[in-house]
Amino acid sequence: MELTSVPARREVTPLELFFDLVYVFAIGQLSHQLLVHPTWTGAAQTLVLYLAVYAAWAYTTWAVTLVPAEDPRTQRMLLAVIFAGLFMNAAIPRAFGDAGWVFVAAFLLIHLGRTVWLLTVGLDPVNQEHFRRVLVWFAAPAPLWVTGAAVDGGARLAWWAAAILVELVGTWAAHPLPGRRLDSREVTFAGGHLLERGRLFVIIAFGETVMTTGTALTTAPYQPMTLLTSSVALTGTVALFWLFFSHSERVVRHYERSEDPMRAGRSGVISLMASVAGLIAVAVADERVIAHPVEHAGITTSLLLFGGPSLYIGAQTWHGATLFDDLLWSRLLALSPLVIGCALTTTAPAYLAAVIAAAIVVALAMSEERRPAGDARARPSSSAPQLADGNI
Repeated sequence: MELTSVPARREVTPLELFFDLVYVFAIGQLSHQLLVHPTWTGAAQTLVLYLAVYAAWAYTTWAVTLVPAEDPRTQRMLLAVIFAGLFMNAAIPRAFGDAGWVFVAAFLLIHLGRTVWLLTVGLDPVNQEHFRRVLVWFAAPAPLWVTGAAVDGGARLAWWAAAILVELVGTWAAHPLPGRRLDSREVTFAGGHLLERGRLFVIIAFGETVMTTGTALTTAPYQPMTLLTSSVALTGTVALFWLFFSHSERVVRHYERSEDPMRAGRSGVISLMASVAGLIAVAVADERVIAHPVEHAGITTSLLLFGGPSLYIGAQTWHGATLFDDLLWSRLLALSPLVIGCALTTTAPAYLAAVIAAAIVVALAMSEERRPAGDARARPSSSAPQLADGNI
């Protein structure tokens, strides 16, 4: 049975929200992993694990965009991914210890199993051909994942980093094979549904940031400095939330009008990957500042405080540039004070570094709020170059 075309916007179903709950757990695990291992090696391990977890969420969400969650076959697939995903995410704290096999087995079961499933549900010929190529790209790094699980320490990190690099190249290049590419404009795609799923995933990440602030507040002594740093953390989080959602309706309108929603969706998934990584860094930074407000920020805390918002803002600026005629220059310019602030605050008290980072983000949010609603940046691009393949 071949699937019929799907509407651009669909309601998000309760099962999809239930699926997301597994990743509420995952983001908390990743934040804790980075908090416990605040070293370059720990950051690299957390990044590799995050990219694998995000790939499991993103490609499953993409699959449900193609085959609606109301379909009983999709419901069975989602339940299977939820089951395997719980084991994968539970293994995060020990993935570089005794739970490496658990993490890899669950990840590969999700990644390969879901793709094979897509090839059995009657996709249109264009998507069917594309996901055959996706399966090749997913199978290629599988030996790297398995080899990494079989070794220990730095060797595991190296093997898994190589595997995730192949995953990233495939995603960025839209999984090409020699002589086999397609035009994403040929495919009917529910871009609006994917956009809504991405916005919900961002809310999950914001929830973890707020939860981290709240947890740190409950464990720290109730002193003026604790109240100050908690207030600064929450203010910065609200500003970041505002930057994402206050003008997001113009992105929604673009998805609804676009002749190539699949290309827009691919750009959005890549942008979301970096944005959520930035929010995880912000959550860890807030906890460190609340716990140790008067200590020197140091390079680690400064990188988290300023690098998290930089990654978050930079990713959204890039995504906007792929959809519209021009850049949001206010966001691009905001990266400069964030970089300067990171360099100058390593010897400053952590609370002062946090105040500076939050002030930059708040100033950016306020400047955008004053921008006229009819700004030219809201015009969808009619001349943006089309990718040869906008699939994921």
